[in-house]
Amino acid sequence: MMLLTPDMVPTVVATGASARVDAHVAPRFRVGDRIRVRNHNPTTHTRLPGYLRGKRGTIEQDYGVFAFPDTHAHGLGEKPQHCYSVRFTAREVWGPAASDRDTLRVDVFDDYMDPD
Repeated sequence: MMLLTPDMVPTVVATGASARVDAHVAPRFRVGDRIRVRNHNPTTHTRLPGYLRGKRGTIEQDYGVFAFPDTHAHGLGEKPQHCYSVRFTAREVWGPAASDRDTLRVDVFDDYMDPD
């Protein structure tokens, strides 16, 4: 596996390198599925926002298969999996003081979620 070195960064940024992986991996979820984000607290790199842990949301879009950043960042392999756009209500994330009309969408990998 090729690791990103500091001298490679300008080229990667300029060309918009993608973490998309050409691998067939069955999706764990479908659009419309209700999920719960795992209470995942690793001691190493994670792309899972802390404010989503334990929260419920709805799958809105499946972006396809990508390298899982939590393993890829540490040279532990791509661990290909689906990444989804998940919609959360503001009240689910921020509590009862949040607007009941607002929502947010966050990109979430398979390994961060369970069916609700």
